[in-house]
Amino acid sequence: MKENQTERESRLLVAPSMDAAMASVNAPHEEVPVGPRVARIAAIAILIGLAGGFIAEALLRLIGLITNVVFFHRIASELLPPALADAGPWLFFAPILGAVVIGLMARFGSPAIRGHGIPEVMERVLYGESRIPPRVMFLKPLSAAIAIGTGGPFGAEGPIIATGGALGSTVGQVLRITADERKTLLAAGAAAGMAATFGSPVSAVLLAIELLLFEYRARSIIPVALAAAAATGVRMALVGAEPVFSVPAFAQPGGLALASYVVLGGLIGVASVGATRAVYAIEDAFERLPIHWMWWPALGAVVVGAVGLVEPMTLSVGYEWIEAIIAGEIVGVALVLFVLLKFVSWSIYLGSGTSGGTLAPLFIIGGGLGAWLGGAAEAWLPGLGVDASVAALVGMAAIFAGASHAMLASVVFAFETTRQPLGLLPLLAGCTAAYLVAQLMMRNSIMTEKLARRGTAIRTEYALDYLSQVLVRDVASYDLETLPADAPLAGVRAQLRAEAGELTHHGFPVVDADGLLVGVVTRRDLLRPEEPGDLRIGDLVQRRPAVIFEDNTVREAADHMVREGVGRLAVVDRRDPRRLRAIITRSDLLAAHTTRLRAADRKERLYHAERLFAPRRIGRTRSRKEGA
Repeated sequence: MKENQTERESRLLVAPSMDAAMASVNAPHEEVPVGPRVARIAAIAILIGLAGGFIAEALLRLIGLITNVVFFHRIASELLPPALADAGPWLFFAPILGAVVIGLMARFGSPAIRGHGIPEVMERVLYGESRIPPRVMFLKPLSAAIAIGTGGPFGAEGPIIATGGALGSTVGQVLRITADERKTLLAAGAAAGMAATFGSPVSAVLLAIELLLFEYRARSIIPVALAAAAATGVRMALVGAEPVFSVPAFAQPGGLALASYVVLGGLIGVASVGATRAVYAIEDAFERLPIHWMWWPALGAVVVGAVGLVEPMTLSVGYEWIEAIIAGEIVGVALVLFVLLKFVSWSIYLGSGTSGGTLAPLFIIGGGLGAWLGGAAEAWLPGLGVDASVAALVGMAAIFAGASHAMLASVVFAFETTRQPLGLLPLLAGCTAAYLVAQLMMRNSIMTEKLARRGTAIRTEYALDYLSQVLVRDVASYDLETLPADAPLAGVRAQLRAEAGELTHHGFPVVDADGLLVGVVTRRDLLRPEEPGDLRIGDLVQRRPAVIFEDNTVREAADHMVREGVGRLAVVDRRDPRRLRAIITRSDLLAAHTTRLRAADRKERLYHAERLFAPRRIGRTRSRKEGA
């Protein structure tokens, strides 16, 4: 059936003008990083930061209240260590009672309160559109307060970070915002929680970048930084501006001392990997128990209570013991025993699935190891110029750098919590060495190992998108096969059938008599049986052409294809946007990765050769001897 003239004209009216097409060309080119909407998100983040500051203080006071009621038998909110109480056998039974309550809360409230919370937040960021159930915002801090207040050997910072993240996520779910903006608010809440706990806004922002945002963009960093600053302001108003850990002033380290801190950082890096593996080995052991996971914390608490009877300082948060270790107030055998018992108590209780943070226990373990090694160096190798207090600070930060793989956050955190500028260089050296050793020994961190065991791949390395480094002109096809707009459909069909075995593409640019772009038609359009043979090729164009410039990146081209719902783009001249230059297809996008993959394969072969070089030489030597 032939199409009349009126129907043909109506079909041509469907296609927007070329001017409209050209207006869309610039749409994918540049993403405005900061605009009025970012300012609105930043304003919301500030409010979340202020709320996070008060929530952090409230949680610390709640922990203090429970601690005072359980161990001191009084109503007070001051955060005191249970070791100062004359609690007797209650040091053993209190953690068990708290663990039973936590198990019931996790079983009938939300299993998300189990653990230290950061891996779960990371998972929601990556695979849950940053949506955290609102009930977690209430259950997580309450369960952590019960666990720590009854003697659990944890820090409050992990639950506070998780609670702040849940607050940001909840606000983001109430408001009509995008998933990326909700992620920003989640990270803002988490950073606010850490900043309010330790008065460390810069390291809180770095931790959000390294563990939660998985990006570095102005529109994300600005709200997070403002939230951390607001939360720190709340902390200063409530508890003052003094550093969390007051330590003696450090001396300028010499060259030998700096080299010693590098070695120390490497040793602490080994310890961080050992601690991570131990926690997950214990978790695996609990998984094999023939009882419901609700009762696992109670079993772990039996060890906590037993250790607490031997050394009460292992119970609860222990921020004051961190300061004492750095100041050199705990030394010798007492220090080694304290570190070992703290590690046993913390690792078993955390592996049992209870609720609590990892930062404070790691700081005690790493700081204790650093102080002990630094003290030994002072006594046996005084010529190195090692300061035991600096070594303790380096050990504290290095173990967190190795365990979490958040190197920069660890360095800055140790500086912000002590305000010792002369410690920055040893911190950078030691944390970098620990990070290097940890990366060599274990691919995942204490945060990501749990997700990896669930089959969730986490990549915490940031690199520039390869496709954003390749220009369209480098991969586009310039060997064009165009169709005249006024050519009859019948002739083109005959040519297609004749060249059926030689065609390698399925889209054809349509040009007018002057060679200017009219649109693009597909092979399917040309072979539709309902189209009459006398129809002009130009009449088949039903939509504006999707076009791109030669100097656009391949990433922009890929994004434009997705937006337009097409598999090819016409590449046009920027000076004359109707002048066709080339075509770029999805196959060209895939081919653009060839250079990157070749380089990656070459690197992998080099790494493989390095790993096998020594064994191969030994094997060849043996075979020669055997042949001889």
